[in-house]
Amino acid sequence: MTISRNYSTLRRLDTFEERFDYLKLPGAVGIDTFGFDRYLGQGFYRSSEWKNARSFVIVRDNGCDLGVPGYEIHGGVLIHHVNPIDVSDLTHGEEWILDPEYLITTTQKTHNAIHYGNRDGLYKPYVRRSAGDTKLW
Repeated sequence: MTISRNYSTLRRLDTFEERFDYLKLPGAVGIDTFGFDRYLGQGFYRSSEWKNARSFVIVRDNGCDLGVPGYEIHGGVLIHHVNPIDVSDLTHGEEWILDPEYLITTTQKTHNAIHYGNRDGLYKPYVRRSAGDTKLW
């Protein structure tokens, strides 16, 4: 796997949209990451090494989606590899797959949007209403 993205570059991008654009992939619905080797991923994500890396990244990102303040996650938290991993990365024990430099906190919706390159399901931040903002003409 060629490592092309990292947290150091990502954190220099201020907005959620910029970070999403940096991370999005040209994926397609229905393509398996590990196929018949799915058990390898399941074992990895249950390991104490992964759980430690995951905890570190959540704290580093203040529990915010893509690490952006104002996008706090109040439900399930996922940790996304900014460079997709594959079976050979797991079987060869590549160190970078546990390195926080290549991980970011996200939600399930954002994670899916990254993999499918589709913004439609992304969270929209709250916009404060003001007097007169609903004039019909």
